[in-house]
Formats: sequence, C-alpha cells, structure tokens
Amino acid sequence: MAFSIITDSPANLDTQLAKENDIKVIPFTYSIDCKEYTCKNTADFNDKEYYDAIRNGMKVSTSQITPQKYIAYMEEELKKGKDILFIGLSSGVSGSFDSACMARKELIRKYPEREICLIDSYGAGLGEGLLVYRAAKCRENGMELGEVKARILKIRKRMYQVFTVDSLMHLKRTGRLSNASAVIGTVLNIKPLLKGNEQGKIVAFAKLRGRKQSIKAMADKYEALARNPEGQVVGISHADCEEDALYLKNLIEKINPPLEIMLVKHEPVTGSHIGPGALALFFEGDEDVREK
Repeated sequence: MAFSIITDSPANLDTQLAKENDIKVIPFTYSIDCKEYTCKNTADFNDKEYYDAIRNGMKVSTSQITPQKYIAYMEEELKKGKDILFIGLSSGVSGSFDSACMARKELIRKYPEREICLIDSYGAGLGEGLLVYRAAKCRENGMELGEVKARILKIRKRMYQVFTVDSLMHLKRTGRLSNASAVIGTVLNIKPLLKGNEQGKIVAFAKLRGRKQSIKAMADKYEALARNPEGQVVGISHADCEEDALYLKNLIEKINPPLEIMLVKHEPVTGSHIGPGALALFFEGDEDVREK
C-alpha cells in the first residue's frame, strides 16, 4: 500500500531535497511585530539578514501548531487513498506533536480504513530531518509502512544531537533549556555544549573556553560515538556561521568521512530559540548514545 511521508519545517530539510524524495512538509510559522511569516522554500531564506536582525534586538515569537493545520495536510493525502507516516518535532521542546496526535484521532474516525502512524522524533533540526530522509530512502527501497516505522524507531534511539550556541539567552528566554540552572557566562568566552537527551529535551552538559574548542569538542563526540559513519548521512546546521560549519565539516572528514554530510542553514522557527551563531551536529551512534 502506498504511503505518504509528512514532516514539519523544523526538520530543516532543503526544500528541493524534500520535493525530490516526495516528502510533504508542514510549514511552521513565526511572528515579528505581530506579522506572521513562513519559510516555504529554503532557497529563499536569507539567514544572514534574519540572524543579524536577531543580534540587533529583533524579537521573534513562535506558537504551537493547531490540530486543524495537521488535519488539512494529512487529509489531503488520505483522500488520495494513501496511508501516512508522520515524523514530527520533539515533544520535549514543543507541544506541536500533541496537536498531531489530536489530529490523528479525528482523522482515524473519518478514515478508519487508513493507517496513520506518528513518530515523535525526539529531535529538532536535522535530528528530526535525517530520520525523515532515512524513511524516504526506506520507502524508495520498497519497504512497507510498518517496516519503515520500526526502522525509524530504532534509528531514533541512535541519533546523537550535539550543538553549541553563542549565548544561552535565547534558549532560556523561550524555556527550551531543561537544565536552565546551568547558566554559562559569555564574558569569559565560555561556550556551552548542549544535546538532545533521551526524552528529546535540550540539556547543557559541558562548558568550554572559546568557540574553536567547543567546535572541536563536537568533532571529538563524533570520533568517540559515531558508528559505521561510512554508511550514514551526517548532518550539520548553522545559524549564520557558515565558516564554523565548514570548519566542523572539515574536522569530521579528517576523523572518519561519512557517506555524506548534509550541511544546511538553520531554519527560522527553531533558529529563533537557539539564536544566531548556533552550530549543530547530528550522527548515529549506539542505542544508548543519547545518554552519553
């Protein structure tokens, strides 16, 4: 039975890649001065202008997606006679996945003959997006919906997500940092390392002196924890710090080149929570890698 793969824009997938792999993307919205915006095409997103504006004091707000929005996108596929695999933004950082669950309950009553499978990615950015991309490749290789769901749930446990930020101010302001008591000053050029834990929440777990040291520490995590990198796609995203992203990419390639490195600009919705200068790395490790 044919099935559709649906995700949301925080998955941070390039728009052209999503189209080529027949991935439907639900765009999240963000607001500036009470005006609502969406990023429907990554090629049109001017990350430098956006993150510079945040540096200069622009306030961006985001809100939970309603069940009705999920219903609209999912029902379009159900009407075509397709089942659905939805992979969404971590419930550890957003209530939007709950909205997707509410949408499913309503749609199952209306389309009882269809399968609607929801997966909480426990991730954001490419921590979510790489799961979606892998699901699309599994489907391309002829796997059925149930098989793909089982495969992605296994990969989810192995997806390591580590990142650094210029300042914790944005994560603290929006309540996305679970251990907010781990305040790290910027005056002494102390940079934090953060990760997505087993519940998909953001936690700070290390402090390093200087940007270069924090980036090197991310590469060290890859060296210690990545498993079979030659067979996986590794992800790097950046919030207007391309030079640092390329430096990290170079370190990764020197350590142990993966099958591919997907390097993207960090999209504006979750980007507003981590702030300008954020740099993130995503790769697969052992099943308990999120605990490390």
